[in-house]
Formats: sequence, structure tokens, C-alpha cells
Amino acid sequence: MASSFHCLIFDLDDTLYPFNTGIATACKKNIEDFLIEKCGFPKTQAPILRTELFKTYGSTLAGLRALGYDIKADDYHGFVHGRLPYDRIKQDFQLRRLLLSIPQRKIIFTNSDMIHATKALSRLGLEGCFEKIICFETMNPNLPKATRPNEFPILLKPSMDAMRIALDVADVDPRHTLFLDDNIRNIAAGKSLGLRTVLVGKTVKSKEADYVVESVHNLVQVIPEIWMNTADSDGDDEMMNRSRNEVDSIHMTAAAAVGA
Repeated sequence: MASSFHCLIFDLDDTLYPFNTGIATACKKNIEDFLIEKCGFPKTQAPILRTELFKTYGSTLAGLRALGYDIKADDYHGFVHGRLPYDRIKQDFQLRRLLLSIPQRKIIFTNSDMIHATKALSRLGLEGCFEKIICFETMNPNLPKATRPNEFPILLKPSMDAMRIALDVADVDPRHTLFLDDNIRNIAAGKSLGLRTVLVGKTVKSKEADYVVESVHNLVQVIPEIWMNTADSDGDDEMMNRSRNEVDSIHMTAAAAVGA
């Protein structure tokens, strides 16, 4: 039997590495520092403003530009991501092995900029594991051409427009695509477009999630059909057997890690 999945689309931050790495917390602190140092907001207001802009506009940058602040995306990302403690992201050889055992197309879909995405993937040791990276620049190609801050609204997950751009760039059939993300709103948006969805980093499944995994390392146990024979011909037994052996080996490695 062939796998029903032809492509896997992965979020990056807090999906390919855990939330407790501390990158998300550091990012929030950097955003608040940006509001204080670059926009002149009082220190006491920065956390509240960051939260409100995120809720209303999808990101602090999107909110600031919508309100008329002429902030360049590269300057914002350079400040917010440039100060991140990337040394907290460790190489994950087990995840690399898992990803390379997956025969389908694999794509990154992140709200972050390309510089951050490539740096995080490099820290994880996952160079060469993904066909392409769909990121901030992919969803907002016209932003550098803007003559005023609110000329082009910033698009990010879970915006349906952003999701459609990503699916178009990925050139996938949603019905045969597995979408993995740690954010429930992103999962809901993906589900509404027909994607098969995996909520990552949680133990309880949301109503829009087809699957839930506490870690991407658990994909083998939760969705083994990813590794079903994807060959069109019946003569690819060697490939199928190799995939089975790789999955069995990953199972054994994961079990050993749990027992350590």
C-alpha cells in the first residue's frame, strides 16, 4: 500500500526544536526591547503592546507598519533575531536521520525571515533535509517596494492569504500534504484549506488536528504510514525494505533514548 502523503510541510520554531529551548522567550524580550529602543514606547507598556499587536495584526512588525511606523523588515528582523541565543539550539542527529528516512518531499514553512531560518536549521544540523524554505520574504515579496508603511499589509500564518501563497509556492495537493505546526491557529488555517494536520509539542489534540505529537521525533510511532511504500511500481521492494529497516532502526534509537 502506498502512503497517502506526497509532501510534508514543517513549521520551524518550536516545532523542529522544543519550546523549552528558550528561543521564543528570548524573541519576545527582543521585540519588547525594539519597541522601547527603536519606537520610544515606555518600558512598562512594551509587553502589553507586543501582545496586543500580535493579537490584532498577527505580528508586532505587521502592527507597527499598519499603524504608520516606517520600519523596514530587515531592520526589525536584524534586531529581533540578531540577538537570539542561537547557541541554545543543539544539533539533533536523530531528527536528521528521521527526516532523511522520509521519502516524500519536505518543505519548511515559517513566519521568520530567511536568515533566521537558515541559521536555526544549521544549528540543528538539518542542512539539506528540506527541498525549500517558505518564509517571510516568500509571503511578502512586494514589501521592499512599499512607498508608505501600510501600502502592503504583511502576510503571515495563520492568514489564509499567506497559507494560499505557501501552498502555491510548494506546488502541493493539500489532500496529500501533511502540515506540522505547534500553533493551534495555524493548524486550524491549514485544516480549512484541506491539509492533513499535525499539532506538535502538545499532548491533547485540537479539533482541527488530525494527529498530535509531543515531539517531531514521535512521528514514527504516531504516523507510520508516512513510511509506506511510495513507489508507483511494484518492483521497488528494495526501496520499501530499506525504508522499513530505517524506520525500525529509528524506533530502536528512540526507545533506547527513553530508557536512558
